[in-house]
Amino acid sequence: MIKIALIPIDNRPICYDLIKDILAIDKNIKLYLPDISDLGGLVSMSNIDNILSFINTIDSVDYLIISLDTIAYGGLVSSRRCEDSFEQIKNRIEKFKVIAAKKAKKILAFSSIMRISNNNINEEEKEYWALYGKRIFDWSYYLHKTEVEKSYNCVLNKVPDDILEDYLNTRKRNFEINKIYLNWAKEGFFDTLILSKDDCSEFGLNVKEANELNNIIKKENIKSAKIKTGADEIPLSLITRALLSNNKISIKPIFLEENSIDLISKYEDISIKNCVLAQIELAGAKLSLNNADLTLIINNFKAEQGDLVLGDIINSIDKKIEFPKSPYFIADVNNANGADIKLIEQLLRENINNFYGYCGYNTSANTLGCAILCAVIKTLSIKNKTYDDNAFKKIQFIRLLDDWCYQAISRKYVRESAPNFNFNFMEALKEKEGELNSNSKKISEFLNFYPKEIEYALPWQRSFEVRISLK
Repeated sequence: MIKIALIPIDNRPICYDLIKDILAIDKNIKLYLPDISDLGGLVSMSNIDNILSFINTIDSVDYLIISLDTIAYGGLVSSRRCEDSFEQIKNRIEKFKVIAAKKAKKILAFSSIMRISNNNINEEEKEYWALYGKRIFDWSYYLHKTEVEKSYNCVLNKVPDDILEDYLNTRKRNFEINKIYLNWAKEGFFDTLILSKDDCSEFGLNVKEANELNNIIKKENIKSAKIKTGADEIPLSLITRALLSNNKISIKPIFLEENSIDLISKYEDISIKNCVLAQIELAGAKLSLNNADLTLIINNFKAEQGDLVLGDIINSIDKKIEFPKSPYFIADVNNANGADIKLIEQLLRENINNFYGYCGYNTSANTLGCAILCAVIKTLSIKNKTYDDNAFKKIQFIRLLDDWCYQAISRKYVRESAPNFNFNFMEALKEKEGELNSNSKKISEFLNFYPKEIEYALPWQRSFEVRISLK
């Protein structure tokens, strides 16, 4: 029995339910999770004392997969809002270090490099982001661009001094905490440490910090530490890495648009080709161009990645896909924030025998991390005769229902209709339950999996994440 303890980023379904459901595919894995009520949400911090107590009271585990943001700040969103001082946070993480050292054979951890969102939406930021978010992004972008290119760009500061000072102090605090983690990695505390670039672009203070942290990694030769683009998929990738530390699986990537692999996805700073290679490497899998255990089909974009939320560009595949006769899985990144409807129409006509998973969640890195873990778990569990086919079909049913039926079709209606329900997104979602359940029947026929009842919820009271529960 493989024992894994996980401390998620927060209580979203993608961070909590998804991992639990994927690991259920392998009957030989025992997963320890804190109570979901102790994890942070959109406007609430995690109960850090309860989570430390949870770690302290579990059995000794083979792997501890830990969101350091949860321990340090109370969650990913809280890492940008939390007002605690550097000393308070330092004391908190040092307490964690003492507890965790006694509980896990290997510790695989991740911490975010604080993002700079390119908008005036303060839903996940401090209140002043509503007025100055875009200005802070532009100032940060051109300040770094000027430094890198050694040329003049407009870097006029149109942000009040007190607000900019608060913002920079928060950045500096988090940056210094990340440097502490690098010291721990150098000492050998972490088996793997990922410092993740969340929602980044080509330039900005977050990219500059990532470069500085990477310079420390190189200078100090810290082999266990890596800088990666992404956020939500990191714990999934680290679980894959843990499972493949004693196993070998090869993956052959096939890009449906071979001439466009050097284009950069939305919300990321590296090409889709490099994103795929980085996710395979982080997962601990072997890249192979021949006779691979798994074929990864990447539905990438021709010219520019679409976005099913912004709606300025929405892409659809315009060619027939040749699905392999050997095990394959799909990373659908033609659009951010949901599925390519034309791809799903082709997939649902296929035989399920060689199908090892689908994902089209949010960013390209998010999609890849999820898809790789599911395919690897299925491969290993079949090999070890611990495979639960019902669990595999359950998670694929939810992913297709979420990424296709909800994100690509119904979410637009929910977002646009919510104001008519006094911003009650659940009321808008209920208007679409009939359509969701109608499309779910097509998924059931493809998977030969028929839930008796489906329940939908929007746990953060917004349209982005839907919790789908099956009975």
